[in-house]
Amino acid sequence: MPVSLTIPMILPTTLALAAAAALINFWLSLRIGQLRGKLKVDVGDGGHDSIFRRMRAHANFSENTPILLILVAAIELSGRGSWWLPVVGAIYMLGRVTHAWGMDGRFRAGRIFGAVSAILIQLGLGGFALFVAMHQMMHP
Repeated sequence: MPVSLTIPMILPTTLALAAAAALINFWLSLRIGQLRGKLKVDVGDGGHDSIFRRMRAHANFSENTPILLILVAAIELSGRGSWWLPVVGAIYMLGRVTHAWGMDGRFRAGRIFGAVSAILIQLGLGGFALFVAMHQMMHP
């Protein structure tokens, strides 16, 4: 009789969001590279506001996404994540894409949605994680 070597998936939401983050990170890098090539800038922004804006969108993504992934993983590991956790994560990722478009200067609402969604989602997940941790410490 064959032996099953399947390993149970313990963090499917974190895995999916990390995959989405990797793709978005690649896209953000590609956008900068394409603009640098078009404007003939090897390093930095070359004094071009358009490159600087794309670099900031990428940096903002890199500054905020790790804490989101840590919070999602911790909530998932606590067993308190449910159907809402991947929805919140997807909204965050959508917000990061619209933020990048908005940083180009033509889609202001995208920048606002991206910034506000990132702030609110991090505050919400952080607060929820703190609540779960405090509850567990008080009721072991």
